Amino acid sequence: MNIYDYSVKAQDGSEVSLADYQGKVLLIVNTATGCGFTPQYDGLQDLYEKYQSQGLEILDFPCNQFGHQAPGSDEEITDFCQSRYGVTFRQFKKINVNGDGEEPLYTFLKSQKKGVMGNNIKWNFTKFLVDRKGNVVERFAPTVTPEKIEEQIKKLL
Repeated sequence: MNIYDYSVKAQDGSEVSLADYQGKVLLIVNTATGCGFTPQYDGLQDLYEKYQSQGLEILDFPCNQFGHQAPGSDEEITDFCQSRYGVTFRQFKKINVNGDGEEPLYTFLKSQKKGVMGNNIKWNFTKFLVDRKGNVVERFAPTVTPEKIEEQIKKLL
């Protein structure tokens, strides 16, 4: 299996195949609207605006598993992100990234790059960087801001 074998749910519940993103550099992030790291949406949007035309896609997966910091509906989360941070990159349905009901995409991502807690995601705003061939090349802790990974993204573009 590779990343392109997975499908995820769009906010409207429809299936989105990650094969649609072949040839793109992906930054996959689990997010929350009420987290201390939520201001990273600004940096993510900046990266998207700078590099989307060169092949960067940011895939945002809201997650309420950490301190219940994404309590709203999918629509409320999108409205918040668009009005507060001007987010224009793709946001998906809220998911679990650890444990029972874990999104299969995240099972795969975690198997490719372990973090400081082994396979488990530590907190919101953990980021996975995927190259144009679908290889998971790096995993970044929540404390690593989007600005700090810009150089790695530029190299993959």
